[in-house]
Amino acid sequence: MIYPIVVYGNPVLRRQAQEISENYSGLLALIADMFETLEHAHGVGLAAPQINLSIRLVVIDASPFGEVDPKAVGFKKAFINPVILEEEGEPWAFNEGCLSFPGLYEDVFRKPNIRVSYRDENGQEHEQAFDGMIARIIQHECDHLNGKTFVDRLNPLRKTLLRRRLDDISKGEVKTSYRVDCARKTKSKRV
Repeated sequence: MIYPIVVYGNPVLRRQAQEISENYSGLLALIADMFETLEHAHGVGLAAPQINLSIRLVVIDASPFGEVDPKAVGFKKAFINPVILEEEGEPWAFNEGCLSFPGLYEDVFRKPNIRVSYRDENGQEHEQAFDGMIARIIQHECDHLNGKTFVDRLNPLRKTLLRRRLDDISKGEVKTSYRVDCARKTKSKRV
């Protein structure tokens, strides 16, 4: 099942997501649906709050960044209850986008090396290090689980300059190839 993507302005994007219990009903089906939604929207990462579920679940398919980072080739993984334990290294800028902010891309600084604890879809606990683009995608998606978005990482002046575009996104005045779920829907266009 392909879910509509929640866009900026919806309160679910500002909530702290809840941990998922080990006996969460329909978890494997939900993960499959999130991967299907991610593929349909041509994204590289999707957090459950972006489909209007305030739970700590992230799916990532970093393959589109394979030319930039060879480790991204074939990297497809679900993270249940992820927690970033460490972030290290000199922050580097990358022009990030987000399915919840259609058409908006901004330079965001993030540290290149992280260590994450999480559970996989089989219930196995992991603690693992990631770097490069994979680390960036995980950081971006974990921000969603903590009620933050990539625009929160921009300087105040840049956010002020984006105010009108953010307002348009919150109203659904955007063009996308995927369905969106707006807090204040006025007119939504699909291309």
